[in-house]
Amino acid sequence: MVDNNKLETISNLFEGKEIRSILDSEKEEYYFSVVDVISALTESKEPRKYWSVLKNRLKKEGSEVTTFCSQLKMLVPDEKIRLRDVLDTKESLRLIESVPSPKAEPFKL
Repeated sequence: MVDNNKLETISNLFEGKEIRSILDSEKEEYYFSVVDVISALTESKEPRKYWSVLKNRLKKEGSEVTTFCSQLKMLVPDEKIRLRDVLDTKESLRLIESVPSPKAEPFKL
């Protein structure tokens, strides 16, 4: 059975910001768009670029977050389906801890 609390945990974090997610029914796990999480945390005008820089920094630091990053097809703003980086709930929370943002502070505590 899927734990809907996992979905609510991520989607309720960002006060109205859209966080695209996909359910893998076989694994009973949600996967969240990394760029959406970055956008909600940082309010960056270029969240994809922010993620690219952060991903490189995390790799250099030996963080496993990027190891668990997968790509799944998601609807993007231009109404097309494209591959996007995604993380499961556990790794999404680790990502949140890695981003310097006041919005991430409650999770770091």
